[in-house]
This record gives sequence, structure tokens and C-alpha cells, in this order.
Amino acid sequence: MNKTTTFLVEESNSNLRLDKYLASKLKILTRSQIKKVILSKNVSINKHPVSSPAQKIKCGDSIEIFIKEERVEHIKPEKINLNIVYEDKEIIVINKPSGMVVHPGAGNKEGTLVNGLLYLCKKNLSNLNGMYRPGIVHRIDKETSGLLVVAKNNFSHANLAKQFSNHTIKRKYLALIWGVIRPLNGKITTLLSRSKKNRQLMSVSERSGKKAITNYKTISVFSGKEIPKISLVECVLETGRTHQIRVHLSHKGNGLVGDKKYGKKKLGFKKINKKFEKILLNFQRQALHAKSLGFIHPRKNDLVNFDSKLPQDFKKMLDFLEKFAN
Repeated sequence: MNKTTTFLVEESNSNLRLDKYLASKLKILTRSQIKKVILSKNVSINKHPVSSPAQKIKCGDSIEIFIKEERVEHIKPEKINLNIVYEDKEIIVINKPSGMVVHPGAGNKEGTLVNGLLYLCKKNLSNLNGMYRPGIVHRIDKETSGLLVVAKNNFSHANLAKQFSNHTIKRKYLALIWGVIRPLNGKITTLLSRSKKNRQLMSVSERSGKKAITNYKTISVFSGKEIPKISLVECVLETGRTHQIRVHLSHKGNGLVGDKKYGKKKLGFKKINKKFEKILLNFQRQALHAKSLGFIHPRKNDLVNFDSKLPQDFKKMLDFLEKFAN
């Protein structure tokens, strides 16, 4: 059911930003969700529609916000064998396999993490991200494996979302990349925006987009007569933009092994070890794994850290390469 809510600004809230004011009044919506409502011109001040989240309000202003309920199809709970690393009344930490989509969308109505969560938790999941994304605080790509934290209620969701917004969540990824990144350790800071050539892809932009920061460290370099030069790199995210690690490493000229969108289109090696070639051909995704996750527990207020084992396909490739470590 669509709903219009009206607020009368008091003296104590005069000169606040519009989005900040509404965030304090509407606990069911995140700041980013409120921003989208404002940008879609569904907020008015004194009967005049506004479209700037940064607009300042003043005492006596009458603010109306129109919230349109999403029309969604029923999401089917499915019995899926989820790898649960940790669970309590507030959160669940899942080690997601590669190939699993996080939430339903176009072309992916079944077999997603959300389908499995609905079977496991019934209705005990947050709804701040809408009916298609119950419990989902953040995402990782379909073909990326690794750790995700899921919120069981809106309190925990809002708390975790704030930690993500403040960039205080500790996320470490392991990646296998082509070649050797220079310098061996460093920080990549760019703007990321939708690619003008393909709107499904992201690209580094000189002028527009969201700031993205990736810290990286080279752990090992592998090379041999019949082995292309490959490096094992640890990436620590300061921000969490769409495809961030994949785009940043590709931008440096060191795309992820197996990345069909941002990596090498053709391997083009004249002579390659047959066993390794078979491993490469059977590796049907980008070599990226969300290895560890650390944050302040939303209810206990303690720092919690979680770690995950490498999935079998990633481990198999790495075990072979270890014989060629420099």
C-alpha cells in the first residue's frame, strides 16, 4: 500500500539537510533509500516538489514524503545447503559458493542466497532493503566466493549498514592475477562509474563516479618455463563499489585469472603446462575469494572476526602454482 507521511519541522531541526532530517524520522528507511525517494521527486516542502537531498530545511516547513510500495512476486523459500560460519539472534555469516546469486532479480528467481535464507530463517530477516533482499546488507558477485553477513532484524541491519557507510568493516579478499602488479604493495584510488560502452560493466573514470579505494599486497609470484606469470594478491577494501577489485586490478593491467568481463579475452600462450592448462579450462569464474570479514557486533558491541577456507577450485589452482613460487 502506498503511503504519504507529513512532518512539521521544529526549531531544533532548522537548517538540517533534508535527507538527514528524514533519516531521523523514518527509521524503516536507510539514508540511501531516502536519497532515492528525494531524487525521484517524491518529497515536497510546503507543497513544492524538491529533488536535492542536501536542501536545507527551516522551522515551520511542512514536509511530505510519498513512499511507493514495491510490487514484487512471491519469493519461494528453498532448502539450500548454506555454509553457515556463524549464527545468533542478530546475524548470520555465510560462506557463499561461486555461482550463487545473492538475491533474486531478472533471470534469477530461484536458487539464490535469499531463497535459502527464507527457508532457513522464515520471516526472521530484516526488510530495510526491500522484499527482494531480506537480510541482505551487502553483496558479492555471483562468481566470487566468500563471506557475507546477513541481518536478522532491522536494528542489526541499520547498525551494519552504518559501519559499511563509515568504511569500518574489515574485508580481505584473495585474488590470483595475471602478471606482477607494480608496485608490489600499494593503494588504488579512483572514481568508478558505469561503462559508456556497456552499462552492465563498471570502469575507471577521470571526472565522475563514486570514489573507490582498494589496498593490495602481493603475497606470492609464480612463474616457470611452461607457466604464465601469475601473482597471489591480498586486497583490503576501504570502499565497496560494484566490481571494485575486478575493475581496479584490470585498470592496473593485472586482471583476475578467469575473469571473462574484465580479464584477458584470450590466453595466447604458445607453450603451457598441460596439467595447468586443464586446471585453467575447468576454472569457470574469476579467481576472487572474500577470505575474511570483521565488524562490531550490532548488539554485543564487540569486535568479531570471521575467516573462511578457500573453495576447492581456487585451492586446486593455488596448490599447483605453489610449486612455481619465486
